[in-house]
Amino acid sequence: MTRRLRIKHTTRVSYAQPAASSHNEVRMTPLTLPGQTTLDARIAVSPSATTWSYWDYWGTQVTGFDLMDPHGHLTITASSLVETSPPGNLPEPPSWTEVSEHMANSRLLEFTGATSRTTVPPALVDKAREAAADLDPHETAVAVSALVADRVSYLPGATGVNTSAAEAWDQGAGVCQDIAHLTLALLRGLGLPARYVSGYLHPEREAELHRPVAGQSHAWVEYWAGDWCGYDPTNRTRADESHVVVGRGRDYDDVTPHKGIYRGVPGGPPEVTVEFTRVA
Repeated sequence: MTRRLRIKHTTRVSYAQPAASSHNEVRMTPLTLPGQTTLDARIAVSPSATTWSYWDYWGTQVTGFDLMDPHGHLTITASSLVETSPPGNLPEPPSWTEVSEHMANSRLLEFTGATSRTTVPPALVDKAREAAADLDPHETAVAVSALVADRVSYLPGATGVNTSAAEAWDQGAGVCQDIAHLTLALLRGLGLPARYVSGYLHPEREAELHRPVAGQSHAWVEYWAGDWCGYDPTNRTRADESHVVVGRGRDYDDVTPHKGIYRGVPGGPPEVTVEFTRVA
């Protein structure tokens, strides 16, 4: 069933003392894709600043801005209206030989290697290989996702933004970012190209119309099996009309919602809120 979602993503940064200047990049604008159409998207900044937009190497829309006067706070509000549709049927699974051949002659290679966030011990890849023995690529993605979800419990606050995949596995708890990184590490270790997806997930599948609900940013994966296929290992389900894609990359570092530098004394962590309203 087609959905129309209004999303308001607000990030507030407070400084212990006014920052002399700051330079920022924001990745909070949903993409227009098959099955997803961004009808409206705006980025508002306080204090007011001139913004500019461009598409980065990975195909994510980036909004940049500089604040050159002293400021004690920074508020970024990303508002969007997105129409989503249920996913179609999965493509016929290619053979592992076909995956390997296609990978060797395309940009898929960029999504096969380990990064600092997706490096895991060889023994863990061996465990994934046992779980996926004799399975096709689609079945492998599900089996590996289940292996990760069985081991790593979803627990908000259990890890930090810099936690690695291996650390999350050892700890046995993490957030969607950690679960996605672990799934990527194991799929890539088995020879299946996979990429990190940053976006949003409406928290209520049967949400009432026009009733705002609190949510948060979300992360899941896409693996290549004849085409890119989205899977949410945290929730053990295919990515569907409740998922809204903002960006894709090798890991979180390629699609960080807000990053930048400022000149001043260290401040506290940002406050982030996400509000969803289903309007159709």
